[in-house]
Amino acid sequence: MSKVAVVFWSGTGNTEAMAELVAAGARDAGAEAEVIACADFSSSDLDGYDAFAFGCPAMGAEELESEEFEPMWDDVEPELPGRKVALFGSYDWADGEWMDLWRERAEAAGITIADTVIAKDYPDEDASVACRALGAALA
Repeated sequence: MSKVAVVFWSGTGNTEAMAELVAAGARDAGAEAEVIACADFSSSDLDGYDAFAFGCPAMGAEELESEEFEPMWDDVEPELPGRKVALFGSYDWADGEWMDLWRERAEAAGITIADTVIAKDYPDEDASVACRALGAALA
């Protein structure tokens, strides 16, 4: 059985809801999935999991949350190449450009991104289905 870490930061609960859906999709596909706040995760935790879904909403000028999420991402990013990784998050303005920028950053660091899912505000039915599918793909 594979073990999936779903690591997230959420300010309004939208990305947290997505994290729960990703974990549910992984569990439905037969994996063990753990939902973890980014403040409780570091590179020392990576070897305990087979796959990872990282979730962060768009902040400021289309960027990652800088107080908790980005420091955690900076810590784990160098250790992620060769591992199964997906990205997800919510946004409220623009068109989700932060996810494109995040994916480009990850790929420039040598990380192969399995997939990404974004939701405008709280995940609607389409985003919910996509989150569950993301979890299943990581399982």
